[in-house]
Amino acid sequence: MNLMLSNDDGIYAIGLRTLADHLAQAGHSLSIVAPDRDRSGASNSLTLDRPLHPTWLDEHRVSVNGTPTDCVHLGMNTFFADRCQQVISGINAGANLGDDVLYSGTVAAAMEGRFLTYVPIAISLVGKQHFATAAQVLLTLLPQLQQLTLPANSLLNINVPDVPFADLQGYEVTRLGHRQKSDNPVQTINPRGKEGYWISAAGAVADAGPGTDFYAIEQGRVSITPIQMDMTLHSSLATVCEALNLA
Repeated sequence: MNLMLSNDDGIYAIGLRTLADHLAQAGHSLSIVAPDRDRSGASNSLTLDRPLHPTWLDEHRVSVNGTPTDCVHLGMNTFFADRCQQVISGINAGANLGDDVLYSGTVAAAMEGRFLTYVPIAISLVGKQHFATAAQVLLTLLPQLQQLTLPANSLLNINVPDVPFADLQGYEVTRLGHRQKSDNPVQTINPRGKEGYWISAAGAVADAGPGTDFYAIEQGRVSITPIQMDMTLHSSLATVCEALNLA
């Protein structure tokens, strides 16, 4: 397979390096385009207010001073155009569960690969230790996932417990759970008296029942969640039409 790898933790992140090493050892051809620094939380943003400048680290690896979406967009349309069949984003250092997918640069990078031959994959480690476990999970699943047919404009979001591979309790196809509202931003004042704010950590879990990605991880299982780009609330189209007298 000709694969394009990206992430939101940056070109030198251990998760990306571990993923690339395992895929290369398995015989896959790799093209890597990733941000020049940590761009976690960048979501699907594109950089439109300045030009982007690539740094070629070798003939197959490019660092870009932009967002994860910028990276995959440039990779598919410029750097490695018509070379890659699938985008794999990760391995993220930390979970992308429930509402996290709204903000995740890891998920966004995968979503930008929706125009390629095979369904894009975002993979995250729910922790920061056993990256090799997540890489082995992907290698285990990849042959089956590449036989999978999903609707256009969709991706697979995979989360892996932070344990040795032998300690995993299996695999589960899940839906997204939900978090509570996050804490309020934390105010700071710098030495010159200028006001600033740190965005707080993600909120506590609100919906983590059976069937959710949160529940699967809690049980020690790998969570595999199909996600779609279409955010239309189809069940409410008729209700809105009626309210606006457009029915």
